[in-house]
Amino acid sequence: MVNQINLPKQANNGLGNHLPKKNSKPVNRQGVLAALDIGTNKICCLIAQADDEHRMRILGIGHHMSRGLRNGSIVNMEETQLAVINAVHDAEKSAGVTVQKVLVNLSGGYPNSQTVKLEADVNGQEISDKDLRRILEQGSLTGHHLERRLIHSIPVGYSLDGNRGIRDPRGMFGQRLAVDMHLVTAAVSAVRNLTSCISRCHLGLGSIVVSSYASGLATLVDDEIDLGVTVIDMGAGTTNIAVFFDGNLVYTDCLPIGGNHVTNDIARGLSTPLAEAERIKTLYGHCIPSTVDQHEIIHVPQIGENDPQHTHQVSRSILVGIIQPRLEETFELVRSHLEISGFDKLSGRRVVLTGGASQLGGVKDLARLILNKQVRLGRPIGVLGLDDVTAGPAFATCTGLLAYGQQHNVTSHRTDTIKNADNNGFLSKISHWLRENF
Repeated sequence: MVNQINLPKQANNGLGNHLPKKNSKPVNRQGVLAALDIGTNKICCLIAQADDEHRMRILGIGHHMSRGLRNGSIVNMEETQLAVINAVHDAEKSAGVTVQKVLVNLSGGYPNSQTVKLEADVNGQEISDKDLRRILEQGSLTGHHLERRLIHSIPVGYSLDGNRGIRDPRGMFGQRLAVDMHLVTAAVSAVRNLTSCISRCHLGLGSIVVSSYASGLATLVDDEIDLGVTVIDMGAGTTNIAVFFDGNLVYTDCLPIGGNHVTNDIARGLSTPLAEAERIKTLYGHCIPSTVDQHEIIHVPQIGENDPQHTHQVSRSILVGIIQPRLEETFELVRSHLEISGFDKLSGRRVVLTGGASQLGGVKDLARLILNKQVRLGRPIGVLGLDDVTAGPAFATCTGLLAYGQQHNVTSHRTDTIKNADNNGFLSKISHWLRENF
């Protein structure tokens, strides 16, 4: 549903963040960008810089196991802080630079999408940047609530005197200018915990970006964004949804279910430790049964058994029987949320799966059956310098943060070269952390 809001004629002093671009893609040509993906299972930091051809080139990579999050939300601040510090330090050491500001993703926080229609009188005058800034800034103010924090305010379509389909009204004449604004909000507590974590690590916050939005920027081609596509970012703790249409993000949602739920199901079903369940899922997991599953035997270590030779033997068909219902539930929830939102048809017949959990065998085929759409696996595109590990779907969100930062000219504001003192920044952050927590 689109809510309509009329705006006063008086202009505000703030600047709109989403003026229509004269060039196709604004580029950060000088500053270094630092992206920080804070996930349930891993925390990844990428440092990059645009080259002469406006392509992002990776300078440094750092990732560390995450222990302080559950379902995309911080549940242990100290564990999360320490993992962030280690990941950022590894990336800084690899890149040979020190960063002060990072772009961060938001995986949890119960994001909510809504579209509001804003209108303003222009009294027959030529529409200028000032008019657009005024109406877009009012859209940003509309999204503020006591219990919700505005994350994104994106104009998805302009109209002038009732004429719709206008992408850039500047230079045109009319009486009444309107814009449909897509507002994405999240729970204040989740955003505060995230910003507090970054602040305690003595890092500045460039922008917060919804995970599925960042993943879409990393994996989609222009035609998909224009014609309509659904991005399903399958993480360890959450499954994030984003719908793109006509060049913009038009809907986003988050399900508190992910790859860790599959691991937990395996651990319970086979009575094996969580670490072994993750290993079995990675090596033998599949969500589509086959005729040979019954004949393939898996050795499963049992909980509490000290003898490594004491294992339980199960057929692969039992493992598939545990995995398949959970993935079916996930895609059925995605389909239900898309249908309820009304964006199922608008997103067309294209689905892009990304995220670490999308790499499980048979996921693409199962998604195709349940969603009844064309499905492909999304990997980061347009970024140079990724190695074999970071070029996969599990790192789509982090590379998408770089794309967002490049488009919105968010820099780290510091590019000091590290000389003979690679550990200075790391030790400084650790000492600050120790002083604050002990």
